[in-house]
Amino acid sequence: MTASAVPSPPPGTGLDASAPRTFPPDENAYDRRRLRQWITGDATAGGVSRRRLLTLLAATTAATALPGAGPARAADATIVKPLPPEWFVRRGTNAETRWEALRGTGHHTPNELFFVRNHTATPVLDAHDWRLRLWGSGLRGAPGEDRPLEFGYDDLRALPAVTRTVAVECAGNGRGHYTNQQGETVSGTAWGLGAIGVARWRGVRLADVLRRAGLSSSAVDVQPRGLDAEYVSGGESLGRVRRPMPLAKALDDVLLAYEMNGEPVPYDHGYPVRVLVPSWVGIASIKWVGDIEVSARPLFSPWNTAFYRLFGPAHPPEGSAPLTRQTLKSAFELASGATFPAGERQVLHGRSWSGAGAVARVDVSTDGGASWRPARLHDDGRAGTWTRWSVPWTPGAPGPAQLLARATDTAGRRQPDIAVPNTQGYLFDAVVRHPVTVVRAARSTPAGEGTP
Repeated sequence: MTASAVPSPPPGTGLDASAPRTFPPDENAYDRRRLRQWITGDATAGGVSRRRLLTLLAATTAATALPGAGPARAADATIVKPLPPEWFVRRGTNAETRWEALRGTGHHTPNELFFVRNHTATPVLDAHDWRLRLWGSGLRGAPGEDRPLEFGYDDLRALPAVTRTVAVECAGNGRGHYTNQQGETVSGTAWGLGAIGVARWRGVRLADVLRRAGLSSSAVDVQPRGLDAEYVSGGESLGRVRRPMPLAKALDDVLLAYEMNGEPVPYDHGYPVRVLVPSWVGIASIKWVGDIEVSARPLFSPWNTAFYRLFGPAHPPEGSAPLTRQTLKSAFELASGATFPAGERQVLHGRSWSGAGAVARVDVSTDGGASWRPARLHDDGRAGTWTRWSVPWTPGAPGPAQLLARATDTAGRRQPDIAVPNTQGYLFDAVVRHPVTVVRAARSTPAGEGTP
């Protein structure tokens, strides 16, 4: 069915009378239910056999390093935009933003500074040829993958648009600190804290598109799939990146975004259209979305069974429920090992964020955690994005020092001293010890004239 044949909703309602009503998603209940359904095999897995998923799962549970991208070569073209080393750290097919590059950039991360997380390589697509295909047993008439309902780029842009400021953060952000701060062995890309960015996104509500496509009362899961190349693990293709979400979440706050900070979404960030799932781990926000399966049965993929779950001694033997909401973190807008002159007043800047609510408070220690004082917050607390903060500091005697920032959110969570480990290094949330060096001042500087 072509885009011009997409069914219109009944007059006055905007949806099929039999379609489910929208309720705030009970994510914990959904997670527990889907975990039970995965264990008992009551689910469909979209082309990947259950045996293969169990093989991947066994490797994960045993903490075996799963195959991934090797080191990037100089001529590697997995990312389209320039990656100057003063802005980014290259990590295989990915690029991590340096926190010192964000100093003074404002609340929104400029597109050119936004981190990149790719499973394969950025596809260069043409919006004119692009189509969003919807299919599955959760739509009226149960259209198959070979006869989907289609929306073109202009069809989406003709729908009512919304704009939201939302963070996107990789589930493995902070993974490197499991090793360098806690001495744990974990698999995966050794991100620092730079696998996050905040942008002003414009697009259409996924709910509006689903209803226009003919959402059925039997629908339970929605699974977007990207148009990047198939991901290969252990010599076997797992297909294109895809991950299901509960219908209630899809109808709540999920966007199909076509603009990022007032410009068309750049190639590396999902052009022409990407999914945006506020407050959830970044894998849920599928880039380069090409099709969406709407199912009357629970859906599973490698990205919510073998990957993006928690395994290890502190977690159930069968693993945790699939990851959804992000954790609480804080970072200084400083390079690791930055130097400061002794006795000269400074103003330290940083940002904190949480997937469970707004940031309510940030405390900072400049003496390795011996004492703490509150930072000044520069943004009104809002869920789904970060809060900028600052605190004055006059460094003392020359030598090494550690700066710490600890956030508390409106859900009552506070960053712990130690993150509970898991074999794949997801959801690091502990206070990070940021090393700096205090050096002897070359000259005396009047109070208030120190480096900001």
